[in-house]
Amino acid sequence: MTHPNSDDLLQWYDINAREMPWRTPPAEKQAGVKPDPYRVWMSEIMLQQTTVATVRDYFIKFTKRWPTVDDLAAAEDADVMAYWAGLGYYARARNLLKCARAVSQLGAFPQTYDELIKLPGIGPYTAAAVSSIAFDEPSPVMDGNVERVMARLFDIHTPLPAAKPELYAKTAELTPRARAGDYAQAVMDLGATICTPKNPACGICPWWTPCLARQNGTAAELPKKTPKKPKPTRHGIAYVVHSDTGALLLETRPEKGLLGGMLGWPTSDWCDEPSAAPPLDVKWTKVNAQTLHTFTHFNLRLDVMVATVEGVPMVSGRHWVEKHAFQPSALPTVMRKVWDIARKA
Repeated sequence: MTHPNSDDLLQWYDINAREMPWRTPPAEKQAGVKPDPYRVWMSEIMLQQTTVATVRDYFIKFTKRWPTVDDLAAAEDADVMAYWAGLGYYARARNLLKCARAVSQLGAFPQTYDELIKLPGIGPYTAAAVSSIAFDEPSPVMDGNVERVMARLFDIHTPLPAAKPELYAKTAELTPRARAGDYAQAVMDLGATICTPKNPACGICPWWTPCLARQNGTAAELPKKTPKKPKPTRHGIAYVVHSDTGALLLETRPEKGLLGGMLGWPTSDWCDEPSAAPPLDVKWTKVNAQTLHTFTHFNLRLDVMVATVEGVPMVSGRHWVEKHAFQPSALPTVMRKVWDIARKA
């Protein structure tokens, strides 16, 4: 059996590397240009649970606003959360700030896996990706694309997530000591462009010869996955209050929990049977539409209640935002959906 060779993949990558705003192309690296660890780290945090197509514009916007890790470390929390709005998984934004401030205090990004993983918000995958891509440390990097490539390359039929240790061992076995960062990106590119979930383009794959799944005709069924349990549905009530001055009543959600630190409308608890918890004792009108949103572990249905009040009465734990200062784009996606319904009521 022909064993997969990392050099074959690197030769393919030198010609076919995807262009990314956070990536240093192989030709530039060979000319002596070093990757910017700040941009590598930023992209890896954003790409968690999010597609490249979605992340690209957010990454450009963030790095224009905060070009260095020191700039980000000095940013206001609310500004960063507003820029992150719509990208989801908001704990990442909170950890982004914590990590930037820790790195700024250190004076630079650590260069090894062992030091990077000590930073806030950096887990095993991100520590491996940053140490490898930014500093060429031979840390095995395994995301969903790499899992799929390894499962097919070695014809591994153990379903995910149980297969992860075996797939990681294969990833580590193939990771070269030289050009480790380029190799990590090459495997991810291979999975994203050639070894795709459906209809892989095996005929143009640089690992066509050694791929066991291709030889055995099993590529289309790999990787196997343990069936997921259906997501439960939770219910809640969102309250949108207009002042006759045009101001709107909003709240900053608690730091911990879903949408932590984000701006949003007052809501009830999200549960099977939410109890009414309006922020003001006024006449409320229920909008004849629900907000539907999917989180990682559950689906959410929100009834939308609207009301108008005179002036801007004090409301504990909430604050009024004047009409001219209100920016729907600063709201997380589920709260923007509420606004889209409420403003038509």
